[in-house]
Amino acid sequence: MNRGTSRTWCAFAVALVLGLSPKFSIAQHDPALQLQVDVVYLASDLLQGRETGKKGERMAADYIAYRFAEIGLQPKGYGGEWYQDFEVQYKAHPHAKEAEERTARNVIGYLDNGAEQTVVIGAHYDHLGHGIMGSRHTGDPAIHNGADDNASGVAGLFRLAEALSEGKATNNNYLFIAFSGEEMGLFGSKYYVQNPTVNLKKVNYMLNLDMVGRLNEEKTLSVNGAGTSAAWGGLLSELSFGGISTVTSESGIGPSDHTSFYLEDIPVLHFFTGQHEDYHKPEDDAELVNYKGLLLTTDYILALIDELDDEGKLPFSKTKDEQEGRRAAEYKVTLGVMPDYVFQGKGMRIDGVMEGRTADNAGLKKGDVILKIGDTEVKDIYGYMEGLGQYEKGDKTTVKVKRGEETLEMEVEF
Repeated sequence: MNRGTSRTWCAFAVALVLGLSPKFSIAQHDPALQLQVDVVYLASDLLQGRETGKKGERMAADYIAYRFAEIGLQPKGYGGEWYQDFEVQYKAHPHAKEAEERTARNVIGYLDNGAEQTVVIGAHYDHLGHGIMGSRHTGDPAIHNGADDNASGVAGLFRLAEALSEGKATNNNYLFIAFSGEEMGLFGSKYYVQNPTVNLKKVNYMLNLDMVGRLNEEKTLSVNGAGTSAAWGGLLSELSFGGISTVTSESGIGPSDHTSFYLEDIPVLHFFTGQHEDYHKPEDDAELVNYKGLLLTTDYILALIDELDDEGKLPFSKTKDEQEGRRAAEYKVTLGVMPDYVFQGKGMRIDGVMEGRTADNAGLKKGDVILKIGDTEVKDIYGYMEGLGQYEKGDKTTVKVKRGEETLEMEVEF
């Protein structure tokens, strides 16, 4: 389908969601509703899970380009277009002998304020299709709509672009990038930093929105990369907005697209509202997104951008992530749980238990707070990882947990 037809279809699809005329400006009337419209479309069965290099990914890319144009951004892909295409080698599993060649695309929009420096704001839009490698689904193939991962981040990207295009924080230019290939290994962001469409030396900092659609009742936002610039620490601890509290980690390296920019010596922050049981499953659907929370999260990010507007170019700092990443890769066992990354208490709270795995077999439950693994005290996520590092497959030990007001000790076998 040609670009004009594609954009007409995008507008029509949005209108169908609300029963409105495609010319109706939703964002001007209700920004939370606009966020919902964007997530509902991107996470619809129509897009078949937005798998990298497939038709659904292209439909999502066309919608993103349509929204960027509607907001008033300039195209900043190749040849004055919105798109930056790149090749990926897809393997159904790590040991597959042959790879399938696919063409994927980043979608790039630019807000030119005539400034010396540019801020990159990114979110990946690809997902797992019908359940490619990385899916946690154990049944028959099913569409993985990826509403939180990461239609929520893309909707947040639009929200930030709309607000900044209205004249907020004009001392930087803004480059908005919707990455593809993230789920297969950060392919889109890696390709971008190797083939940038702006001078990376002029990039001030990079903000990454990945899974920002499940803000909890405590309004706790996880912010990773706090050690990548001296400017982040004080600001993140002092910024008070909308009742949001932050849990920070220092590392500039993590399983999302900010990593590619950190490795180019660019300060980064990754915003994340926490893992959940629907992660990488077909159940990650649009009706489970907290849209008021998503709006609050984007408003918090806008407040942070505004605070930085007069700071000039931020200094970059290396973190100890490379060593931590190697240590994590050496772990030989897992409990089979999803950590609650936004938990602020002592210990490591379990956000989900995988059926049939070590924790499930031992009787651990969602909401349990792990206090000790064997002789290793668990004060936080890092203590949890340190505890796991002591064991190999077949080993037995005890895990001490707090469940409600009770403290329990359970035997586990890895």
